[in-house]
Amino acid sequence: MAQRSRRIVVLSDLQIPYQDNRIVDATLQFIRDYKPDELWCVGDELDAPEPSRWNKGMAGEYAETLQDSIDLTHETMASYRKALGNKPFVIQRSNHTDRIDTYIRKYAPAFQSLDSLKIETLLGYDKLGIRYLHKMTELLPGWVMAHGDEGALNRAPGATALNLAKRLGKSVVCGHTHRIGLQHETSGMYGKTSTLYGLEVGHMMDMSQAHYLTSGSANWQHGIGILVETNRKVTPFAVPIVNGEVHIP
Repeated sequence: MAQRSRRIVVLSDLQIPYQDNRIVDATLQFIRDYKPDELWCVGDELDAPEPSRWNKGMAGEYAETLQDSIDLTHETMASYRKALGNKPFVIQRSNHTDRIDTYIRKYAPAFQSLDSLKIETLLGYDKLGIRYLHKMTELLPGWVMAHGDEGALNRAPGATALNLAKRLGKSVVCGHTHRIGLQHETSGMYGKTSTLYGLEVGHMMDMSQAHYLTSGSANWQHGIGILVETNRKVTPFAVPIVNGEVHIP
């Protein structure tokens, strides 16, 4: 029987407008060359610091920069759409994009019902044919895409995703930690076993713009993920981006 495979590239947190353009360009070229069947993004594509609770009452809350970041996010996702072609493109909700809805709900509830302020409309994803997920969703057999803030944060790369996987009973690919990691746990006996995977895909941020890192350093890595489904079995790959280049064997 011929094997049927489906290849998915999973983009990590871009944190626009703090994205690393060199990494963005590298992943765009990789998608053109690799020609995946689907493209996913784990969220935090938009940083949206202006409505953050950390900026409440501070100068950042009044900075007139959010529309520029929204426009840049749309343009960046339009570039990924063009590189991908007319294939499924899915983006996961995340704590940073949630900031806009949370701010409206707390401080301008009269605007909650406006369709134009829904995140997928605000970012123009409907026009780009991008499916926006408002909750964790099983997108491959036994595999769920999450952002990563749905569970407890663990400092070990891959452990945040694996702990969430153990809670759900399904393997998880996520971002949020900005670390690349792949962990797994197998259970069963006498050859009848099953394995849960936790895949964290890193980030695509320019760390020199992460001014909240007081030491200027963090245990983060640039990267993406790849999932290959063959006859309903999924193989995960954590792919580091080294010196601005994406390499797979």
